[in-house]
Amino acid sequence: MSSDPLFIVVAVAVLVVLGILLLGIGSFGRGGEANAKTSNKYMRWRIYAQAVAIALILVFVFFRRTGG
Repeated sequence: MSSDPLFIVVAVAVLVVLGILLLGIGSFGRGGEANAKTSNKYMRWRIYAQAVAIALILVFVFFRRTGG
């Protein structure tokens, strides 16, 4: 399974979401108004990246079920 290119793309997408989440939490933890704005921007990026990751996971599951 780990040699499947679509699985690797899904894994990378999930790791990107995790990285953005950690950036947002770290920025929020520093405090201050500027960091709050940056944290909010990171969390918006996380939502977009998470939507892409979920779509890729659904595509992966679809192709695994149909045998493709």
